[in-house]
Amino acid sequence: MARGLTGIVFAAVLIAGAGAALAQTPAAHDETPQQNVKASQQYQQLLCSNPKFRQTRIDKECGPLQGSQFYDSCVASFNCDKQPSDANWRQAPPSETIK
Repeated sequence: MARGLTGIVFAAVLIAGAGAALAQTPAAHDETPQQNVKASQQYQQLLCSNPKFRQTRIDKECGPLQGSQFYDSCVASFNCDKQPSDANWRQAPPSETIK
């Protein structure tokens, strides 16, 4: 009995140690801010040009919200008609600027 319990404790220690080591290891895919922006643009382009991809993303991200007050807002967030332009997406709307 003690031998079996020792094996279980040893396995648990090994698993916990491996998890801690993985948490300290840098991600395999660290990207620069520029790479992140490019990837976001590519995702947005795919989302807006491929209806099947768009519907799959809506189902995955909004599906759990069906029947809640948040579902319609979630689906609306996938609207491709009103995307911010590259030139001014970081600027506050005129109503929010301080004069």
